[in-house]
Amino acid sequence: MQQQETIAEVISDLVKINNDRMEGYQQSMDATDDVDLKALFQRMIDDSRRYASQLYDELVALGEQRRFGTTAAGKLYRTWMEIKTAFTGHDRHAILSFCEYGEDAAQRAYSAALRSDTPMSYRLRELIADQQKSLRNDHDIIKTYRDVQRIVY
Repeated sequence: MQQQETIAEVISDLVKINNDRMEGYQQSMDATDDVDLKALFQRMIDDSRRYASQLYDELVALGEQRRFGTTAAGKLYRTWMEIKTAFTGHDRHAILSFCEYGEDAAQRAYSAALRSDTPMSYRLRELIADQQKSLRNDHDIIKTYRDVQRIVY
């Protein structure tokens, strides 16, 4: 029973990270008028919605209640971003830096889940690894956009 609760906690943390990611990208969409960024951010929201749904399904398979919400750190960072945006305006580089920070947090959470001593089924470990790989690709896209923006200014 303890092992199942630990697995559920690992999965729940990943759900929360994806919820943080959705809220962060929604906030970023609201902070920009750039059509290309809005489209990119919407795709990333859709991806995280799909990842969270897959993880919810794993929780249900374990007999756990669906867990919603975001992390405290994510909430604090989004609040800080709101304040920063109020002072810096809708600066493209600042928005992309905010997004990269969120992608870094997602990578740390997924790496921690995969390094966990908690025994997981191969299928669950593969799901988490596949999601992390996709998120790493998104991180690299955001970083490239941010780096290009730094060069432009």
